[in-house]
This record gives sequence, C-alpha cells and structure tokens, in this order.
Amino acid sequence: MKYPRSTNRYCPTCRTHTKHNVTLYKKGKERMLNQGRRRLERKKAGYGSFPKEIFHKNAKINKRTTPLLECSECGKKQYAKSYRVKRLELQEV
Repeated sequence: MKYPRSTNRYCPTCRTHTKHNVTLYKKGKERMLNQGRRRLERKKAGYGSFPKEIFHKNAKINKRTTPLLECSECGKKQYAKSYRVKRLELQEV
C-alpha cells in the first residue's frame, strides 16, 4: 500500500490543520525489569515446560502497520489509522 510521506492533518495541539511528516511506528527496546518480563522469568524458572502455550495456528499473515504523524509546527506526534497490509510504502507526493 502506498502512503504519502507528508500530509495535511488536524493537529489537536495547534488546533488547526498543519503539514504532518509521516514515519512508521517502530516498537522500542523492551526493558528487562518491567513487570511482564519479571513475571515470565519467574514462571520459567525451575523445572518444567514453557509456562504459556505456544500458538501454532497462525491465522493472521499480516501485522498491523501504524503511521506516526509529526506536526511540522509544534513537533507533537500522534498515530494515524493502522492498516493490516503486507507492506506500507511511504512515497513523496
């Protein structure tokens, strides 16, 4: 799917339509001491098999791709509607 690299959108901070630069959202590095990681490590410790079931029936073949909009005036970022496509290509318009 082709998506514009810059678009004119409403900015809630500026309260007007401004030009937004578009990038793709990427997950940040996971912290090793967050609660979910600590809980999983505690369950995995000791004798036994993996504590959570491993999902083998892969129903979805596409991940959701989320465009990230950055206002050119104030620099605030907001998410756009996410799409379930194989590839989201940013292009100059």
